[in-house]
Amino acid sequence: MKAWRSRVTGCLGPNVYPQEPDGGWGWVVAGAFFFVEAFTYGFIKSFGVFLPDLIRDFGESNSRVSWTISICVFVMTFTAPLSSMLTGRFGYRLVVIAGGVLTCLGTVATAFTSSINQMYATMGISGLGYCLTFLPTVTILSLYFNRRRSLVTAVASTGESFSIFALAPAFAALKEHLGWRYCLLLAGLLQSSLVVCGVLLRPIVLKPERAEGPGPEGPGPEEPLTGPLENTFALENELTCTSISSGDSGLQSMSASCPVLAVEEKFPPIAEEVPLKRAEGLQGAPVSARPRLLDFSTLQDGGFLCYAAFGLFATLGFFAPQLYVIPLGVSRGVATEHTPVLLSTMAVAEVLGRLCVGVLLGRLPVRKLYALGVCVAALALVLAAFPSAAGFWGLSTCCALFGFLLGTVCSTHIPMLAEDDVVGVERMPAAVGVYVFIQSFAGLAGPPLGGFLVDLTQNYGSAFYSCAAGMALGAVFLGCVLPARRAACLPGPPRAGDTPSKDAALQDAPVDFVELDLAPDASPAELETSQIGTWGEGGCLNTSGADAGSREQMRTNENVRC
Repeated sequence: MKAWRSRVTGCLGPNVYPQEPDGGWGWVVAGAFFFVEAFTYGFIKSFGVFLPDLIRDFGESNSRVSWTISICVFVMTFTAPLSSMLTGRFGYRLVVIAGGVLTCLGTVATAFTSSINQMYATMGISGLGYCLTFLPTVTILSLYFNRRRSLVTAVASTGESFSIFALAPAFAALKEHLGWRYCLLLAGLLQSSLVVCGVLLRPIVLKPERAEGPGPEGPGPEEPLTGPLENTFALENELTCTSISSGDSGLQSMSASCPVLAVEEKFPPIAEEVPLKRAEGLQGAPVSARPRLLDFSTLQDGGFLCYAAFGLFATLGFFAPQLYVIPLGVSRGVATEHTPVLLSTMAVAEVLGRLCVGVLLGRLPVRKLYALGVCVAALALVLAAFPSAAGFWGLSTCCALFGFLLGTVCSTHIPMLAEDDVVGVERMPAAVGVYVFIQSFAGLAGPPLGGFLVDLTQNYGSAFYSCAAGMALGAVFLGCVLPARRAACLPGPPRAGDTPSKDAALQDAPVDFVELDLAPDASPAELETSQIGTWGEGGCLNTSGADAGSREQMRTNENVRC
């Protein structure tokens, strides 16, 4: 029994890597994310085939029925901080398993509802399950990859498109023979496979390799580090003893624990949290006994606020087109049996868009944020062209263009948080919850706003105009991200008669930018900056005399800070 348990633990326990593996078990996580996309967003976007049946059976208006999707999307995005908090406390695996159970129960319960108000509640349960399933999976997938992150995320997210391509025609055919209730019951049973996807999410531990050879920073592997260490501070070096401290939370935190060393502290503590630095990837991971369960510090970042505003307005155009394209086709004279083909065309084009953007962003020397901005602006133009399309072929062309551009945006807007232009991979687990939480309000307002405009104008094209307006506003805010980031990095104007000295500049410098290694008889005032450069005018550090490794380290720290 113990051997079997140890074998299972070895297969499903944490993976320890010195840096992002760009493969390995990450491919299994990518496969799990494929099915998570298929049975969460894929099901939401296929729900439009049931819209005429719900209007007929419940005797409700377009706006009332469209609230079912709105409530589902709102709960899914509004509870994103809860998902981040639970993930930090219980780990990615348990949260995704719980989300799979809630998703299955909510969809099965929806099949037995007798009023639209009951459907609001059951779809809300499904929305909570979607949140607990989707966000942890996409976050841990980003931690497994670095160089291939855009490509792998784009390919894995095609599960949503394949689901629309398969489920929309299947549901349209089955509901004619079985009814929409049995179709929802079947969908709930399929969504139970999300539990298996959660089991496959092995946590990842990023643990830098120790230096093996002797050098100026410390002894070699055969020279044990024992005895008292007087007046010696080692910040951001690989001699800092670390121990893995979390049981099952995707990216494990590393806390300082050196029981062998007796440190006699003669100087006041520099900071409560000493940052540990990896060779590549995460810099400045704070050393703490327990990670914060919920972190809203990203709201102090102007660049992130602009990016969150982009997500808020762009979400208006994410779900309403799939919900109203079939009624729009019927109103434009498209035969009822041909309308599901519009959704299938949109899904196939979305697959191509996701694949193309993953390949191009991984190979072309282009800033990813700029590429995303171009796609969002083009998407606004396509949405505005839907009401002018005539006949089946006109709508099919618009669906193909919309699907392609939507694939490029949907597969990159959340992983884009891991880029240094937004928040960086270190702060992504905290930022993704806040970002999706802000999106929730647009997800709640988008479909009902479209339904209200349809009831008001008696024209389904008005719903697409509202989506186009939201997408255009999102493009404007997306263009403000980099200027806001650069403005935050600019120093304030110096005051008259203010000439900061070298000691003052050293005192004000962030601790994660300075490496201290004091000799036993040295004092803080006798620090030398020969290893990292000389102090210039205005308290700035001149790195012209620094070695290449030190300059590269400081550039990396500056990129993370800005």
